[in-house]
Amino acid sequence: MLTIDGTRGEGGGQVLRTALAVSLATAQPLRLVNIRGNRPNPGLLRQHLTAVRAAVAISGGTANGAELRSPELTFVPGAIRAGSYEFNVGTAGSTGLVLQTIMMPLALADGASEVVVEGGSHNPMAPPFDFLSRTLLPLLSRMGVRVSLRLERHGFYPAGGGRVRMIVEPSSGRIALHLIERGEIRATRARAVVSNLPERIARRELSVVAAKLSWNSDSLEVIRVDAAGPGNVLLLEVECDDVTEVFAGFGEAQVRAEAVAARACDSVRRYLVAGAPVGRYLADQLLLPMALGGGGSFRTTGLTPHSETNIDLLRELLGVAIDVIRTDRDDVTVSVAT
Repeated sequence: MLTIDGTRGEGGGQVLRTALAVSLATAQPLRLVNIRGNRPNPGLLRQHLTAVRAAVAISGGTANGAELRSPELTFVPGAIRAGSYEFNVGTAGSTGLVLQTIMMPLALADGASEVVVEGGSHNPMAPPFDFLSRTLLPLLSRMGVRVSLRLERHGFYPAGGGRVRMIVEPSSGRIALHLIERGEIRATRARAVVSNLPERIARRELSVVAAKLSWNSDSLEVIRVDAAGPGNVLLLEVECDDVTEVFAGFGEAQVRAEAVAARACDSVRRYLVAGAPVGRYLADQLLLPMALGGGGSFRTTGLTPHSETNIDLLRELLGVAIDVIRTDRDDVTVSVAT
């Protein structure tokens, strides 16, 4: 049984999620120690515990140590089983990160699966639903992985209460993805989403987008939703020939709407100036599908500690060759050979 130290690399939940996904896909038992050992509140929190329970459910496996705050876990997977599943994080913990754990393993099943997860759909510490739907899933489709997502209810921090439905079809093959250039910009869009907050907050954010990015007024939209609690997210989308990137700014108490929008606009401008097609967060999301699938390569604006941890872990767990070539700080090419 392989033992993985949860303090390796960035030492957070990414180690757990990647290890569980690979364990499911390869039927390799594992033991995790010092789970989230580099965090101020180490051990399994509700979001991570939900990911463990999801892994157990879709495989009929066993997990010893699957308790809140547990620093250790022994996971023995069974065969992946297609089916219908429901999980509730119980907090505003990210629904997307729970789905990330089981998405690729379910694509290896011999039938379609439907998974509903309740929790946070728009959590500032994780990729929002819109990023997964608009950015990641089209690229997975090009890799032969057929996944669809539907947002049934928004869930913001701290109230949670969001509901996301995922349908995973059996994978149609192992297709390499190569994403080195992004191509021409085809469209730009900005959506300011508010729940139980004044609409003027969204309009102030969009005014900043118009001023800083010079985006056409027709591409700016205010969206009101009815979530369990107050929430606000600004979503900036850049659609290019070969990739669509989504950037998010989350409203915070005591932070002006203009500051939220300015930070999101700065992220878009850095991406456009850098020229690489894959943003830093998308780079992290592509590594596992490439390593479990047909491999490929991508050029990114840089590697986060999450990505560097993922690369190190996937090399060890799957024995895949992952090469990283740094042209400069904001131009990195990653190649995955399976």
